[in-house]
Amino acid sequence: MPEPMLPISLTELPPTQADLPYDDGVPMESERHKLQMTLLIDALVPWLANREDGYVSGNMFVYYSLAQVRNQDFKGPDVFVVLGVPKGERKSWVVWEEGKAPDVVIELLSESTAGADKTEKKLVYQNQMRVPDYFWYDPFNPDDWAGFSIRQGTYQPIAMNDRNQLVSEALDLALQRWPGTYKGVEAIWLRWATLSGDLLLTPEEQEYQRAEQEHQRAEQERQRAEQESQRAEQAEEQLLQTARNLLATGMTMEQVAQATGLTLAEVAALG
Repeated sequence: MPEPMLPISLTELPPTQADLPYDDGVPMESERHKLQMTLLIDALVPWLANREDGYVSGNMFVYYSLAQVRNQDFKGPDVFVVLGVPKGERKSWVVWEEGKAPDVVIELLSESTAGADKTEKKLVYQNQMRVPDYFWYDPFNPDDWAGFSIRQGTYQPIAMNDRNQLVSEALDLALQRWPGTYKGVEAIWLRWATLSGDLLLTPEEQEYQRAEQEHQRAEQERQRAEQESQRAEQAEEQLLQTARNLLATGMTMEQVAQATGLTLAEVAALG
């Protein structure tokens, strides 16, 4: 990773997000990695919309100490979530400015990053940032995923629950693998879900779901109207047949009209 140049003098510390570099210019490892990051972030947008606080982002620098800034040791988690903070746009996450570190961090593994994600970064999240929940996932090897929760200052593995989920106690949400198609790519994706197994949908998926539900309601209404029309036609035919039967018994058209509620013209048409 190229080292961004600090646009400030160290004598001006502590810097804010307006002063610090926020982009290392290094793209995600692959399209799959980028899509996986977007899916995890976007699915939390509607969930956070129901809260008065919270922030989610990814591939953004997180600054946790002034020594880190001096050493230009920049850390950019692929996905991170913070609760208990005001909503709003950030250029980077500056712990001393925000008042807290992320509650959850997710790293997306690749051949070039897996070693560091499982060792060096894990120790930074444990010892320096004190991130309560840490997860990793390999978008091309779904079996390589794990979660850790801090217990007495040390990450302990999170055991899979009976729904094959890894639960984040910090969010009271779960991560689970989902085979499906996202933005035209069929794969096994890592997704947020409720503890009962319901997926958290992205805004795009919610809109599609609403459109599907509206289409289903329209189709059900069309079928209901068609059935109602058929029932009306059947009722009318039964009434006309009743009128024919009465005429066949020798009743006058006036008597049949009175008995059936048909007009004289309708009864006459039957004759």
